[in-house]
Amino acid sequence: MPVVVRFRMQPGDEDLQPRKAHADDAAYDLRARVATALPPGGVALVPTGLFLELPVGFEAQVRPRSGLALKQAVTVLNSPGTIDAGYRGEVGVILFNAGREAFQVARGDRIAQMVIQTLPEVVLEPAADLAASARGSGGFGSTGVR
Repeated sequence: MPVVVRFRMQPGDEDLQPRKAHADDAAYDLRARVATALPPGGVALVPTGLFLELPVGFEAQVRPRSGLALKQAVTVLNSPGTIDAGYRGEVGVILFNAGREAFQVARGDRIAQMVIQTLPEVVLEPAADLAASARGSGGFGSTGVR
């Protein structure tokens, strides 16, 4: 049975409604509500006109679009950005231009994608000791390059 996620659009922005490009896509495209320019190294919070009502136990993740990342070096800075079930404000996308040239965002451009995920109920339990593992405390770069 499908999960129902209610949403509304900013008045006048109904054309920006999130959509999947293909029925079997994992993500909904998010579109820019306003035009903006991103200089090289620039960051902008781009509004989408989208307001969500996620069920408790779900989150929405805002992720980069692979084509923008590869072709324009534009990505979502806090990827994945998390939208909590209790948030009712406008969904915004924090875009970052890692490229060498300015990037123009036009109203209606697909700027990110949104995946809706179920969250398991988790209880964090304090412990004096943790079970040993093969990796142990090896962290960043501990497995090498090859």
